[in-house]
Amino acid sequence: MRDAVLIWATLAGLAALSLVIGAAPLFSGEMDAGWLILVSRFPRTAAAILTGIGLALAGVVVQKSVQNRLVEPSLIGTPESAMLGLLAVTLLAPGAALWLKMLSGAGAAMVGMAAFLMLARAVPRQDPMLLPIVGLIYGGILWAAGVYIAWQTDLVQYIGAWRLAEFSGVVQGRYELLWLIAALALGLYALADRITLLGLGETQARSLGLDYRQTRMLGLMAVALIMAVVVVTVGSLPFVGLVAANIVSHWRGDNLRRNLPLVAGLGGAAVLAADILGRVIRAPYEVPAGTIFAVAGAAVFLWLLGRSRGRVHG
Repeated sequence: MRDAVLIWATLAGLAALSLVIGAAPLFSGEMDAGWLILVSRFPRTAAAILTGIGLALAGVVVQKSVQNRLVEPSLIGTPESAMLGLLAVTLLAPGAALWLKMLSGAGAAMVGMAAFLMLARAVPRQDPMLLPIVGLIYGGILWAAGVYIAWQTDLVQYIGAWRLAEFSGVVQGRYELLWLIAALALGLYALADRITLLGLGETQARSLGLDYRQTRMLGLMAVALIMAVVVVTVGSLPFVGLVAANIVSHWRGDNLRRNLPLVAGLGGAAVLAADILGRVIRAPYEVPAGTIFAVAGAAVFLWLLGRSRGRVHG
């Protein structure tokens, strides 16, 4: 309980800080402070928090689904799959509503994850480092296909925006789809005990009475929707699920019923901190939150790889 209070109190403090940091001074008198918070600062803060919560929970589900702590959606080609779906609907129906683009991205993300799961069956499980490496290669192939299509159709600017998350363009009316993540988070919490059993593997989970395929399908559908909403709204943000899930698991064990609120809070706080840092490093200019988190997340990923190698060879 004390851990949860600490994480969520930190998140609340970062949210308050986010509301007062920006290119335009909040209390200078040049602009109405209430209007500025309502139209820009609050939507940006809420978008960063919801993005972090969604990506952190998506990382947990993917890790349990493949029984490997070194993977998360951005390491198995899920954002790239969602981008291909968004490219398809942009080409076929340029004037489509945002929710239709989101559904197209979610469908493509689901297909991409299903293909990776089929590929993962052929990867030996003795060395946990092999699966994320295969995932990176798989995601790279999907990204290359997306870039080729975008280049041929003059849509490179779109795929570039989807590739790297940044929150400077988030204002009222352009982030509300992200509230879907809150509903999906509640759904995943309801499935927490069943998702925990996924991590035991199919044979053992079935022996405990779990409908393994149904549970994994529900979890991965939630992941696909989260990734599609995030990519279409703010862009892809790597390593969030990897960092948040592994820190909490190392800290508190694998009881998801107890850990999911901590994972969600840590993910939201981490992404919001990256966004705040990006605003102050070169103020009044901004460094995208995706860049900040990619650097920090890559360091954590390499550390986890080194630790896993030590366990395998130790």
